[in-house]
Amino acid sequence: MKKFFVIALAALMSSMTLNAQDQIQPYFTVDQLPDLIKCLPAPPAFDSPEFANDMMRFAWGKQQRLDPERAEIAKRDAVWSYEALLAEFDVPFGLHMSPEDTPEIWKLMVTSLTTTDAMRVAPKAYYHRQRPFERFEDKMLTDEDDDLRGEGSYPSGHTMRGWTCALLLAEVNPAAADTIFARGWMYGESRVIVGAHWQSDVDASRVAASIAYCALHGSPAFMEQMAKAQTEYLVKTGKLPDNR
Repeated sequence: MKKFFVIALAALMSSMTLNAQDQIQPYFTVDQLPDLIKCLPAPPAFDSPEFANDMMRFAWGKQQRLDPERAEIAKRDAVWSYEALLAEFDVPFGLHMSPEDTPEIWKLMVTSLTTTDAMRVAPKAYYHRQRPFERFEDKMLTDEDDDLRGEGSYPSGHTMRGWTCALLLAEVNPAAADTIFARGWMYGESRVIVGAHWQSDVDASRVAASIAYCALHGSPAFMEQMAKAQTEYLVKTGKLPDNR
């Protein structure tokens, strides 16, 4: 009976999670967004000068692991959830973000990222680029090895998500753009440090994020939500009176 209760509870929680995700209505379907296969160049060939730079950056990433503080940041940046991502931007953004404390900002971020995350799927499958830790039969800094093995490396989903997040938050709070973008840059570098991506994956993903960010502005629903998020930020930080 106890085992049955545990299984039933797990099924209920899973159903609740799926229902919450289903309630998110993307601003666009993936077919309505730019095709990254057509927008971005192919990843560098393994005998190209560009790949020589990838090799050097791979070695750089291994050196960065020797810094305990930077290594810990890279591990945190590997967590694939909106909660973990936005928590990393709380300090540079200047405000703690959560569904309860900042519902309008949270809705903007989660809906936007849900919309743009889908863009990476096609190029990953199309190029199916081998990841650094696979090519060198190396151990990653994180415990992502089994989850990522066999999945395409180009472009980097984490980097695209992190840079899109930075672009959005800088629009909500332009005064903090420098610190927001600095953290967003580190977020992409973390993927090189842990051995999940080549530098060229990360570079292309920042461009992909910029393409996605521009596309979002073609949605009236996005523009309306952005205005709500900007107002909420000003009210929460005392820069605008709360007239509710």
